[in-house]
Amino acid sequence: MTEGKSGVAILGIFVADLAFRARRMPGMGETIAGSGFKMGPGGKGSNQSVAAARAGARVTFISRIGEDAFGEIALATWDKEGITARVVASADAPTGAAFIYVNDETGDNAIIVVPGAAASISPADVEAAADAIRGAAVFVTQLEQPVAAARRGLEIAREAGVITVFNPAPAEPFDDALYALCDFVTPNETEAAFLTGLPVDTVEEARKAGDVFLDKGVGAALITLGEAGGRAGGRDDRRRRRLQWRLRRRPGAGRPRHRSRPLRLRPRRHLGDARRHSAVDADAGGGREAPRHPRLIRPRRLQAGGPPRSVSAARRRRRAATPPALPPPHLGGAPRAATGLRAAR
Repeated sequence: MTEGKSGVAILGIFVADLAFRARRMPGMGETIAGSGFKMGPGGKGSNQSVAAARAGARVTFISRIGEDAFGEIALATWDKEGITARVVASADAPTGAAFIYVNDETGDNAIIVVPGAAASISPADVEAAADAIRGAAVFVTQLEQPVAAARRGLEIAREAGVITVFNPAPAEPFDDALYALCDFVTPNETEAAFLTGLPVDTVEEARKAGDVFLDKGVGAALITLGEAGGRAGGRDDRRRRRLQWRLRRRPGAGRPRHRSRPLRLRPRRHLGDARRHSAVDADAGGGREAPRHPRLIRPRRLQAGGPPRSVSAARRRRRAATPPALPPPHLGGAPRAATGLRAAR
């Protein structure tokens, strides 16, 4: 299946994240003083690309941006991270942006996303980057761009024998035929409830929702449950229906899960490997306010001080350690200097 292929191809969007901190949201017509502001690169697909690149994979990102200042930030971000950008620059549409309100006291957030030029990503745009998808070991996409583009990407990947990962977020209705194109589907509890019509508030309810996805044709379903952890199940290994995990997780840390999961999705490896590594990343990665994706981390037992919040925190906590595992060769990972990191299991 993946012999002769390498790297990860990701179809998604870039937005400039504009994060504002305040004690509360203002009412209509009201102005209040905030306590902080940050601007940085965002967008689910772009963040997944950065995270996968930092985990050691060779990454190609497919998208659309505008010819403006935010577009320049996007290009600079991908260049810095060594990501191959297969993007179309539009002169008549802006680069996407996101307003993020963060509550000072609770850390809860509210978000408004305007995809801008990325809202017009079409199947033709995906076709133009078909060579990158066919040559990848793993293809990842979501629903921040139009469903038709996501479906065409999944079709190209499936026809070429590429492993497919579909993150159905933000959740919206789509043809059930799309599920048969997915080796892995990775919704959170809210998205799983919307797509299956079942409540997903407990691990047992997540199991039932996962069975619905399996019945619709996906190879494996991984449902995240926030602080409760998650549930994984696959058709090829029925025992994995009973697999569940718990993790400590800061708000918004679900997105980094996708960074190392593709690194572990390879022939004859258990779904649990991907689950374990992605759970580590959810702990070590940052939240929605300021995306932070730590460098390659190797799952180990929890350190006495709990899971590391960053690579530097992990380094400070351990004295002697084992060098981290290198990315698998089929993902195009280059050898790296041993950093001796340990992380949570």
